[in-house]
Amino acid sequence: MLSRSAVRSAARQAWQQQRRGLAAPASGSFQYQTGEAHGVKIASRDIPGPVGSLAIVSKAGTRFQHLPGLAEGLNRYAFKNTERRTSLRIQRESELLGAALQSHHTRENLVVGAKFLRDDLPYFVELLAEVATMTKYRAHVMSEEVLPLVQLDQKTYLANTLEMAVNSAYGVAFHRGLGVPLKPASSTPISKYLTVENLEEYAACAYATPNFALVGNGVEHSELSKWVNEFFGDVSSQAPHALGGEQTKYYGGEERISHAGGNSLVLAFPGSSAPTGAFYKPEASVLAALLGGQSTIKWTPGFSLLSNATQDAPNMHIVTKSNIFSDAGLLTIEMNGSANDIRRTAGKVVDALKACSENISDEQFQKAKALAKFKELEHGQLPQAAMELTGAGLVQGNKAYQIDEVAKNLDSVTVDKVKQFAKEALENKASVSAVGDLYVLPYAEEIGLKV
Repeated sequence: MLSRSAVRSAARQAWQQQRRGLAAPASGSFQYQTGEAHGVKIASRDIPGPVGSLAIVSKAGTRFQHLPGLAEGLNRYAFKNTERRTSLRIQRESELLGAALQSHHTRENLVVGAKFLRDDLPYFVELLAEVATMTKYRAHVMSEEVLPLVQLDQKTYLANTLEMAVNSAYGVAFHRGLGVPLKPASSTPISKYLTVENLEEYAACAYATPNFALVGNGVEHSELSKWVNEFFGDVSSQAPHALGGEQTKYYGGEERISHAGGNSLVLAFPGSSAPTGAFYKPEASVLAALLGGQSTIKWTPGFSLLSNATQDAPNMHIVTKSNIFSDAGLLTIEMNGSANDIRRTAGKVVDALKACSENISDEQFQKAKALAKFKELEHGQLPQAAMELTGAGLVQGNKAYQIDEVAKNLDSVTVDKVKQFAKEALENKASVSAVGDLYVLPYAEEIGLKV
């Protein structure tokens, strides 16, 4: 019979081996293989499984639109009538094959794609080629189907104080470009700008080969290249005009918006670009994990500084995010709840950030680093997130998002780098947005921030 010490030793050894295996960044199948077919940038990773996904990732988010509402309009127009298929036929064929059609836009990207059984890859390459090159933009579709959805988005946006505060913080931080709201404000005369002619011109820019990439998950690279060569022959190699291109500049400042439907406060600071960008700082993710706010472990507030600093306001939502873009980033601390709770805890939030710039214990650092690595790898493993990061990287920097490289960069982060990042955030002008009861919600200077 084995002794207890021998059992404990064997168990410890097995756990350590398992831990090393789980901590590995990724297997080779998670690496994107890149190339070009018929002038179109393509990338794929052949993850084992019966389901594949494919998406056009275009540099056509709100940052690059030349008129309000164009990114949202193009998103809503995806999979409408083409020269070969009606929208009804697209719907029926996709249902018969068993698939999901999806589209969304972010501040930088428009993503139009599908999830399907991997044997159906040829059909969906052809369908996406039609969306990019043969969509028929019609006035009645715009007025009856697209505009009502955009206007509904405007009303939904007005009811969400946190979303308003986040968009306000971006506007204060970056002004134009990344500062353009994700949803047009209700006061924007959207029908004046979102016309068939303007949308068709924007689509011609978005779907020109310099401005988009085709990214697949669970598809063979040779097969993807073969079908892109066959179906993307009509894609334009030149856009009618350039989409943006100016280097993002950070400004900072403060905006306060009165609202009777809720209370939100967002504190924002200069952050890190995406891993494919030139201004990538992995320590931003570690600082975001250290500040935190929401525990990932059930039945405990967790180790994060903000979750512990705000325990006297259990009904208040607070979270720290490292938001990444091609050439810039924004570290945001979002608070949503009663005006009094926000007022009481906002100062503690700033104190926690100041504490990070001065002293971080080894235990806190190791936990934050491990959580940051977990979140980054989990995010990069998800097909939708990885496809957008890879597509954007190829279009704007000719570099694919590789999950192993992200893990190595996070491993290189030190305590001093995190402290320095927090110190620089406090030395720069903050971007602060308050939405709600302005009589109660604090000003930036009242909580110790420089604007």
